[in-house]
Order: sequence, then C-alpha cells, then structure tokens
Amino acid sequence: MNDNKNFKKIADNLVDWLKDKVVSAGANGAVVGLSGGIDSAVTARLAQKAFGDNAMGIIMPCNSNREDREDALLFANKFALNYIITDLSDVYQHLLDELKRSGIKGNKMAEVNIKPRLRMTSLYYYAASLNYLVIGTDNRSELKIGYFTKYGDGGVDLAPLGSLVKHEVKVLARELKIPEKIINKKPSAGLWSNQTDEDEMGFSYQELDHYILSGEAEKATKEKIERLVQKNEHKLKAVPIPERSDIVVE
Repeated sequence: MNDNKNFKKIADNLVDWLKDKVVSAGANGAVVGLSGGIDSAVTARLAQKAFGDNAMGIIMPCNSNREDREDALLFANKFALNYIITDLSDVYQHLLDELKRSGIKGNKMAEVNIKPRLRMTSLYYYAASLNYLVIGTDNRSELKIGYFTKYGDGGVDLAPLGSLVKHEVKVLARELKIPEKIINKKPSAGLWSNQTDEDEMGFSYQELDHYILSGEAEKATKEKIERLVQKNEHKLKAVPIPERSDIVVE
C-alpha cells in the first residue's frame, strides 16, 4: 500500500480541522476515550496538539483486560496528557443484573454492547461539564462496514480519523511517535476476553483497506465486506422519519 503521503502534513491538517470545528461549536476543548489502542492514541494525541491542557483522556475500564488500562496509561504518561480513570465495571454489572430481573436474558452482543454505551454516557458527562466536545476514534475502515456500536463508540461529536483507513492510521501513529507497543497491538474493541477485530470481521484490515481504496478483493472477502456494509448502513444515516405528506391527511 502506498505510504508516500505527507503524514506530517496530514497530522497538521487534522489538528487545524479539530481547532476549527471545536471553536465553531463554541467549545473549549476535547475529551477522548482512551482504550489503550492505536485509534484512541492517535486521536488523543491530535486533540492534545490542538488544545493542549484542554484535551482530556478518559480511561474507562469495564471488566476489561488489564493490559488495555496499562497501555492507555503508557500513552497518557508519555505525552503528559491530562486523564481521568472512571471504572465502569460495577456500574455495568449492576445494570446488567437489573435488566435481567425483567426475565429477559440478553444474548452476548446485547450484553457487551452496553459497555461502549456506558462509555459514551461517561464521555458526554465530562464533555458537558467542561464545555468540551467528544472526539471519536472511528477510522474509515470501521465506518465503511459499520464496525462500531450504535450510540456507543459511534456516539461522538467529531471523527477526525474518518477519512483514513486503518493502515494510514498506523503510519500516522508513527509520525506522532505513539509507542510501538500500542501500534503493534492486535486491534480489539475490548468487548470480551481475547476478542480481536479481524477475527470478528472475518477478514483482515489489509484486505478491507485495499478494497476501500481500490474496489478490489477476493470474491469471498468482497461478499463479506459488502454484506456488512448493507447490514450496518443504518448506523451512518439519520434516524428515518416518515414524510409528513405521507401521514397527515388534510
């Protein structure tokens, strides 16, 4: 894949874009959820370059892998980023127990998707309290196939990485001096133990990125990608409402 783009300029452009969007919204800074992964590290570093001490990282363990918290702290400490740790593990379990009291037992995805939605709620609490915006970490590859939780990690104000495929985020991470441990980590949404993005998707980010940029993929892979695009299309659209003329009869 071609890496001849000027990633320093890309970083500078994204910093300027963030400044413009946040100022235009009348906000004072940004909050970013720190997961310990590459996308959140790159996003948080861009936010810090844009807003300095008015950038805040929020680390939100939720029955999570301990390594994720350690990697989030590794990043925050390297760049002296302001951060808060809000442990959602007990909140998650209490809510899940209460939901099950209804007699309706959730399936695996129903249960684990509570986690990113709790994180979204926490991010908006801090953002509203500080007059900041919530900066999302989704990249173009994830957005293309809807690989995010609706009203969870998809519930954000700005998505600066939304035009960059995963491979480009990785190159940008090196430009920004993100720790190699984080760059080389297997991408994971952290929803359950040993979960990885590629295992769940059924193809690699390399295959997905190549398809997005060229339209080319092995037949089986292309079918999987297009099936996900169609299935998750609703995540990227405004909530449907009926046309007034269709329902109001004078």
